Amino acid sequence: MKILYFYPENPAASNQGNNARAFALLQYFKNRNHKIDYIGIASKSFSEDDLDSIKNADLIENGFLLKRDKRISKTISYLFTYAIPNKLKRRIRDFDRTRFGHKEQFSKILRENKYDYIIISYAYWTELIRKNKHLKNAKLIIDTHDFLTSQFQNQKRFNLGKYFNKEVELLNLFQKVWVISSDENYVFSQFVTSEVITIPHALEVKFQFNSTQKKYDLVYVASSNEHNVKSAKWFFEEVYPKLNPNLSICVVGKINEHISELPNVTKMHFVEDLNQVYSESRVAICPMLSGTGLKIKVVEALSFGLPVVCNPRGIDGLINKTNNGCLVAEDATTFSKYIEQLLTDENFYKQQQTLSKNFFENYLSVNSVYSELDNVFK
Repeated sequence: MKILYFYPENPAASNQGNNARAFALLQYFKNRNHKIDYIGIASKSFSEDDLDSIKNADLIENGFLLKRDKRISKTISYLFTYAIPNKLKRRIRDFDRTRFGHKEQFSKILRENKYDYIIISYAYWTELIRKNKHLKNAKLIIDTHDFLTSQFQNQKRFNLGKYFNKEVELLNLFQKVWVISSDENYVFSQFVTSEVITIPHALEVKFQFNSTQKKYDLVYVASSNEHNVKSAKWFFEEVYPKLNPNLSICVVGKINEHISELPNVTKMHFVEDLNQVYSESRVAICPMLSGTGLKIKVVEALSFGLPVVCNPRGIDGLINKTNNGCLVAEDATTFSKYIEQLLTDENFYKQQQTLSKNFFENYLSVNSVYSELDNVFK
């Protein structure tokens, strides 16, 4: 089976949860011996050398990077054939991240190859296949990654009906629509005519790697997007002062750029082996006041059987909202009390740890998710 997989960023860059999902899919394809051609978008953080590294890891057969055409003659053509017509038709540009030259390069790859499946990541990139004459009857799959309409709700010109209708219109161009969470399946399946399938983020079970010698009481892993910045501010201003001052906290990721130097807080902007940090931690936290979709960092923590303390947004996307190893707090006081109880009550800790392990194995483990993917490609 030959599959063309489009994902715009470098899947091997471990700085974002969406990259981890893309990399996990490549690992699935390799495990099942599918032949994969990969297409990304050229950028300062995604080069031909990066593609070669992915190829050398035997994750793909061929790799391509789409580049924006900046030639002056092409720029004039772009204005009259693309930009101005789109402006006149009042198309929602938020849902189209293609740039001049992208579709032409994409079509060239399609002309020179034949694929059984074409997988596009994010509805932003649907223009690559819309009205494309070179698909050659390939089955089309969209991996949504997120409910995009919600990403634009704070814009001045945002119109819920208009944006949601546009997102549904784009998803209906595909035969199969992958969503990462049960929540998104519930929403899309009521409006999208295509088949909607929940494909969670898959990870190996790592319970056995848990160290008996714990270095950190709490581990917090996050990037520096606006949702995390707001949530980290809340945690360190509202929850942190209520905690035992002797607790050791490890914070990993670019979120550290927005966190002050604090007692007993170890800041790691980047780590080569995140597994080691999780294995040396007792409890994971996911302060999350806004943002949609499955939280990859929650899945990572559960893969180690760690109890998680989070806000209601932290369990978005989980098929079970209770008995999943996550303790959900509506306010700072409850958040801090859950942490204290986990760290001082051994029986309570073991109970939550068991729930975490059972939930992960049943719904988020490689065995569980690979079974769902096998059904897609059978």
